[in-house]
This record gives sequence, C-alpha cells and structure tokens, in this order.
Amino acid sequence: MSIFTTFRISASGLSAERMRMDVIADNISNAETTRTSQGGPYRRKMVVFSPYRSFENTLKKELAIQQGVKVEKIVEDKSPFKLVYNPDHPDAIQEGVQKGYVRLPNVDIVKEMVDMISATRGYEANITALNSAKSMALKALEIGRG
Repeated sequence: MSIFTTFRISASGLSAERMRMDVIADNISNAETTRTSQGGPYRRKMVVFSPYRSFENTLKKELAIQQGVKVEKIVEDKSPFKLVYNPDHPDAIQEGVQKGYVRLPNVDIVKEMVDMISATRGYEANITALNSAKSMALKALEIGRG
C-alpha cells in the first residue's frame, strides 16, 4: 500500500464525516419545522456509509484491502412524529382523535448532538491518520537525504 493510498483513504473518511455533519446540522436546524415543501413536518435524515469500491478494489478483494468509505445514500428516519397539544398553531390537526395536536419533526436534539460528537471524533481521527502518514513520508524523505 502506497502512502498516497493512505491519503486517499483518510480523504474519503474526511469527506464522508463532513457530509454526516452537514446532514446533522440540517436536522438540528429543522427540529421545529412543521411544514415542508413535500407537506407535513420535516423528517430526520441519516447518512449511510459503505466501503468505497472501484474496479481496483474488486480485484484486491481477495486481499481484504479496503480503500476508504463513501456516502452510499441519505435516508429518512421513519420513526413517528412527535405530537404536541397546541390548538392555536396554524398546523394543528383540525379533526379526529388528534384534534388540536401538532405534528413536530422526529428530530431528537440530544441524539443529534451525540451523532455530531461521533462525527467530529471520526473527522479528527481521519485528520490524525492523515497527519501521521504525512509525517512518516517526510521522515522517509529525510532518511533518503543521508
């Protein structure tokens, strides 16, 4: 494995964690959004990672060499919306058993903050790996100088 492969792996991790942090920030900013363009409250989104696969990686599959991670897709959380009684709200349910209740997004701020800390730690770990690889490459160059 070359030093550039190490850089590519760390860079893919940085990209994936940055995307995860962007989605978490979007969730937090829409935690109180009761009306979206699709209709209804905002639905929490989650990032799904997968190993980066290329033709080269497929050939190396027998060697069990993984060459990074990528964002496979962003999915919506299908958990139920929160219901809060607020009959004066413009989006309150007007009829039925849930009359007077407002459907709020299924975003839990505490869960989002825990996910944000996890994404930040993953980002920091990739930066540490990148810096370590860079340091090793520089030390190898120094050895070559004599």
